[in-house]
Amino acid sequence: MIVALLNQKGGVGKTTLALHLAGAWAQRGKRIILIDADPQGSALDWSQQRAREGLPRLFGVIGLSRDTLHREAPEIAKDVDHVVIDGPPRVAALLRSALLAADLALVPAQPSPFDGWASGEMLKLIDEARIFRPDLVARFVLNRCPARTIIARETAQALSAHEPPVLSSRVGQRVVFADAARGERLVDETPQGAAAAREIVALAAEIERLA
Repeated sequence: MIVALLNQKGGVGKTTLALHLAGAWAQRGKRIILIDADPQGSALDWSQQRAREGLPRLFGVIGLSRDTLHREAPEIAKDVDHVVIDGPPRVAALLRSALLAADLALVPAQPSPFDGWASGEMLKLIDEARIFRPDLVARFVLNRCPARTIIARETAQALSAHEPPVLSSRVGQRVVFADAARGERLVDETPQGAAAAREIVALAAEIERLA
């Protein structure tokens, strides 16, 4: 399965989710490659710094921020269980290529009306991609959700009747994600990360059920 995390809006947590989904599947014994398709290369930097620190390699990370991604990713996927694509913000050609490569497009969004409005262009690109990939599955995933807030509930309700629909699994707004990233770790590698890790495991399981 090729899963692409895509949204033209920056700051919605694409890289964090991509790294943690790859890690959750890798720790279940899956063979995983993460493709960093963002020209900023944040996931690739994270992986390289982790290697310098002598931390164990959980999954492969390669940089591939070019619009031939839709031709190259399926070849990479032949040798692994899952490919996770960390998509770029606001680079339309790269976004289109990632969509054409993906079996599942995940659109991370924070529980805010601004994120909903900003996702409009992304949804147009998904519709365009389905002309060539009619079997492309797309879902919203609510990320950085403050616990038990009215806006989070209202956003989930608004997206429940939306196309694409929203996944039932949510990821909370937790400082541990930033703390773990500063040490080139995932949340389940930190003492305070148990609750966050459970959310990631639930999200990874729901995504696999879609496949």
